[in-house]
Amino acid sequence: MSYTSTTFGTVRPIPPYRPPSSTDRVATSARAWLHDIRLHADGVTVDRSAHRETGIRRLPVWAWRALMLRRATPVHRFNLHPIDSVEYDLDLDYVGDGEKIHRLDVLSPKRDAGAPPLPVYVYFHGGGWTSGDKDPLTKYCATQAAEGMIVVNANYRMATRFQLKHMMHDGNAVLDWVARNIAAYGGDPTRIVLGGDSAGGHIAALLTAAAYTPELAEHYGIRPPVAARNLRGLVQHCSIADFSVLFDRGFVLSLNFVRMLLPERGRGQHLRTAARFMSPIEWLDRGFPPVFVTTSERDYFYRANLNFIEALRARAIRVDTLIYGRRSVNTKHTWQQDDTHPESQEVYRRLGAFVRAIAPRAVAVT
Repeated sequence: MSYTSTTFGTVRPIPPYRPPSSTDRVATSARAWLHDIRLHADGVTVDRSAHRETGIRRLPVWAWRALMLRRATPVHRFNLHPIDSVEYDLDLDYVGDGEKIHRLDVLSPKRDAGAPPLPVYVYFHGGGWTSGDKDPLTKYCATQAAEGMIVVNANYRMATRFQLKHMMHDGNAVLDWVARNIAAYGGDPTRIVLGGDSAGGHIAALLTAAAYTPELAEHYGIRPPVAARNLRGLVQHCSIADFSVLFDRGFVLSLNFVRMLLPERGRGQHLRTAARFMSPIEWLDRGFPPVFVTTSERDYFYRANLNFIEALRARAIRVDTLIYGRRSVNTKHTWQQDDTHPESQEVYRRLGAFVRAIAPRAVAVT
């Protein structure tokens, strides 16, 4: 059985879809935390007709960068009141070239020597592929470490100087470093969860898809250093796992973002064909790990998140969701970084529970 992508016009095999039973719907609805969101009659699917997006359309790259710089929060604001129960190993060089863009942090809860290894949460910051840095995410990552995991917070090369292939190579290098070194920090390299916000979430999702799909890995010239079975989950904060929305006239980003991420700005390439290799939603199968998605009606990429959720459910892939309505004023794009909001605290609680559920410690057999 196969399906045709409505945007990219490609045919890919997928598992046969089984319509959800009443039992399935109850279970799915219980995981879908929807705050002030209008639902369809099935009680699960979000009604897009009730959605009003940001009102911003077709921003060029330079305008998006200006918007991100204007909204950028000073490092110290998000990192107020450090968490003392966490160990901070900062600015580790994961490539060996001495560049800050190739540095990562490891944050781990303080524990007694000989404590059992913990799951590993690898995080990539957002910034529209053009800006951002790991440093403002230190408090966010420390909060997750305090939940009982080893957190890796990584930088990577960005546009417009670099393209998506460079970001994928850097993300792959981070995973290679994790596979070789994380045990020394108390992490279990067989229990890895990838995550990120906005563009970082997109990179995390594409790396996850590449681990399961040789064609996608080959396209970017990478050899995944972590076996697919060891990627236990994926976290998406206001991410964009469906690039088809960039071809919608009302979308916030212009098509120049697709060109920007391609070699030679996509000269000689058919954009819709090229965009398929940027779109994680196009590379799902039953082996794909569980996903935790957080978004809101105030999120620039809200529609892409809804599309990703529906695609995961259609393929019987576990997806946990936390979705806020427009009346939740604290839930603008990438609000999850700011721990002063109760909505962010709910994200942290749910994220910790998600990681514990999908990456549990192996029980010793006696």
